[in-house]
Amino acid sequence: MNHKSGFNRLSRTTAHRKALLRNMVTVLFKHERITTTKAKALEVRRVAEKMITRAKEDSVHNRRLIAQKITDEAILAKLFKDIGPRMKERNGGYTRILKLGFRKLDAANMVFLELVDRKSDDEKAKKRDERKAARKAKAKTEKKD
Repeated sequence: MNHKSGFNRLSRTTAHRKALLRNMVTVLFKHERITTTKAKALEVRRVAEKMITRAKEDSVHNRRLIAQKITDEAILAKLFKDIGPRMKERNGGYTRILKLGFRKLDAANMVFLELVDRKSDDEKAKKRDERKAARKAKAKTEKKD
């Protein structure tokens, strides 16, 4: 038996599919979260997880292999300097898929594809809470005056 040997061709030519996966992986590493269809997310996840596994060890060989697919040098540096070391103690399962529901126009199953330990949400939430606290303190001082 040869289970799990195939992949979803996503109704695209080989060149189009490769370009799509490269672009989506680049955006995933840039923003650490993307919204896409379930079929695309499952395919992007396969590519992204292999790249993160390579990025856990920063060597010239691994950088060159991943640089074939990610041409943006800033994203490549982020992958090796930030994302790879964050995932060092994990043995896989670097991404998560969260269901969103169905798209109105064509009823496609939409999902969030995100990195498991996204820190951007935590930082944004802290900054938002700090701004709210500052506004409240400012409003209290204005009311006293």
